[in-house]
Amino acid sequence: MQNDDLSVLRRRYVRYLRLERGYSDNTIEAYTHDIDYLLNYLRNENLKVEDVKLDNLENFAAVIYEFGIASSSQARILCGVRSFFKYLVISGILKDDPSELLEAPTVGEHLPEVLSTEEIDRMEAAIDLSKWEGQRNRAIIEVLFSCGLRVSELVNLKFNDIFEREKFLRIIGKGDKERLVPISDSALHEIQLWLYDRNLMKIKPGEQDYVFLNRRGAHLTRTMILIMIKRTAEEAGITKTVSPHTLRHSFATELLKGGADLRAIQEMLGHENIKTTQIYTHIDITTLRKEILTHHPRNIKENTDKQLI
Repeated sequence: MQNDDLSVLRRRYVRYLRLERGYSDNTIEAYTHDIDYLLNYLRNENLKVEDVKLDNLENFAAVIYEFGIASSSQARILCGVRSFFKYLVISGILKDDPSELLEAPTVGEHLPEVLSTEEIDRMEAAIDLSKWEGQRNRAIIEVLFSCGLRVSELVNLKFNDIFEREKFLRIIGKGDKERLVPISDSALHEIQLWLYDRNLMKIKPGEQDYVFLNRRGAHLTRTMILIMIKRTAEEAGITKTVSPHTLRHSFATELLKGGADLRAIQEMLGHENIKTTQIYTHIDITTLRKEILTHHPRNIKENTDKQLI
């Protein structure tokens, strides 16, 4: 079945929910709303439903996470995805269910992973600069960590959004809200190095203004960057669960550790509500607790005494 027929599958699924499952209109609307996330992902990735594997669904789960959807909503969407694939198996469209082992996110307060500056340096050092995309990937990691951008903001970054002399980026965030984000000299330097390679590329019409491009001369997708970040972290020997959002969390955490005001961090991240930003105070307290337990003289003495027993 081709991607053009996904709308037909959707209609058949709605009919199944209504006639076979007997669901109410509100329930059907909720299920199909969640399935639309998946169908749009399949269209963007040019994937046929019969070719979908668990890896594709895990990437889809990562994409909706990167989009900033709440954990409870992610869990609901993935539940709908599993229901949809069960229908595909029952109806004979698929032989096997690729969503069978798809895990839902843990619902509740979640303190995201953060990377230290040393771990970011390790990731950048692990990049093979002899490859054409090497300098591009290095620049992407540096910009994400130095500016705390959402991955959607990075893929849409254009040259007229970079104010090199003033050292600011103009970012259009959620709800088309504009903000100015300072950019470091190191990030600007990595972008400049990438431009030497970029200028040698054949760029597709209409894509000339985008800063970061793929090898076909078109701007990148969220999924492309997610895969690159995960692969680079693995090559750097980092065992944490790392995504583009991890670099954004790390940016905010380093600012807080350095004494930045929470309101300033809120502005930098483009959070509409200060409560969203306050999660970084929990991260910092967690880090502080670890430091105290490791380095406070009372704890050092206690740990030494335990080793002697």
